[in-house]
Amino acid sequence: MGRHIASWLLARGEEVVDVPPRCTARVRQLSRGSGRKNDRIDAAAAACVAALQGDAYPLQPEGPTDALALLDERRTNISQARVRAANQLHSLLRALLPGGAPRELSATKAETLLATLTPTGVVEHTRHQLATELVAEIRDSDAKLKANAKQMAELVARAGSTLPSVPGVAAIAAARLLAHTRHPGRFPTAAAFANYAGTAPIEIASAEHTRHRLSRRGDRQLNSALHIVAITQARQPGSRGHTYYTGKIAEGRTPSEAQRCLKRRLASHIWRTMIADERHRTCRASPGGHSGATLTSSAAGTTPNADSSDQSLPGPAEPEPTVSRPPG
Repeated sequence: MGRHIASWLLARGEEVVDVPPRCTARVRQLSRGSGRKNDRIDAAAAACVAALQGDAYPLQPEGPTDALALLDERRTNISQARVRAANQLHSLLRALLPGGAPRELSATKAETLLATLTPTGVVEHTRHQLATELVAEIRDSDAKLKANAKQMAELVARAGSTLPSVPGVAAIAAARLLAHTRHPGRFPTAAAFANYAGTAPIEIASAEHTRHRLSRRGDRQLNSALHIVAITQARQPGSRGHTYYTGKIAEGRTPSEAQRCLKRRLASHIWRTMIADERHRTCRASPGGHSGATLTSSAAGTTPNADSSDQSLPGPAEPEPTVSRPPG
C-alpha cells in the first residue's frame, strides 16, 4: 500500500519521505498513548521522526534502476523454470537411454538424442512425448533469457553506467548491482554500502582476542553479484583483483578469507564507481554544470588497493607548505 501511494504522489510532483517503522515504534513507546497504534498515532509518530530526528529518507520517482530490478527478477524466475525443466528432462532421459544423458545438456543435444530413440509401448511413448515438450520449454527459456540480457544491456548503457568497464562485471552483473543498489548516494560511505551488501565482516572480541566472522545479513542478491565478480577477478591472472587475492594468500589467509577480503574491496570500488557515474549525470543534467569537469576518484582503477574503504571520494590535493631556509 505504501509503495503505490508513494509512487502516485511522486508522479504528481509531491515530496515524499520514507520513515522506518522501527523509528515510529520508539516514538509510540515514549508517547502518552502507551504504545497504542492507529492511523492518527502513526501519522503523528512519522511526522515527529521526519521533522525532529532526521531519520526520514527522501524518495525519488521510479527510474531505470526500477526497470532493471523488474528485469532481474524476471530473469531469476526464467532461470529457475529452466533448471526445473532440465532436471525433469534428465530424469526422463535416464529411463529412455542407458546411462542417461550428459550432464551439460542443451536443447539441441537433447533433441538429437530423442531423434535416435524408437519408443515401444505406451509408457515409453509418454516419456518421449514429455521429453519433447520439455526440450521446447528449454529452448523457449533460452530465447527469453537472451532477450532479457539484451534488454538489460540496453538499459545499463542508457543509464550511462561505467560498471561494465570493471573487469568481471558483465552487463547482467552490472544490471543486478544497479537494480539492488538503486540510489548509491543514499549510502554516506563505502563502509555503509558494504554493510548493506553483506560484505563487511562482523568483529567479535573476547578476552583480548579479536576475530572477524562472515556476515549473513544484507541484500543477498547484491552479495551474490559481488561474489560472482570476485570469483571472476580472482581467476584472471594479471588483473589487480588476482594480485590482491594472491597477496592475501601469501599473507597466510585461507582461500575463503582472501575471497571475502576481495569482495570487501570490490564493494568499495563499485560504490565509488556508481557515485562517480551519479555525479557525472548530475553535472550533465544541471544547467550550471561544467562540461569539462572531471570526477577523479579511486574508482579509476579496476580494484582499489587502499584499505581506507570507508573514506569518501578524494578531493583535490592541497599544495605542500614551503619552508624557506634562513640565509647564511
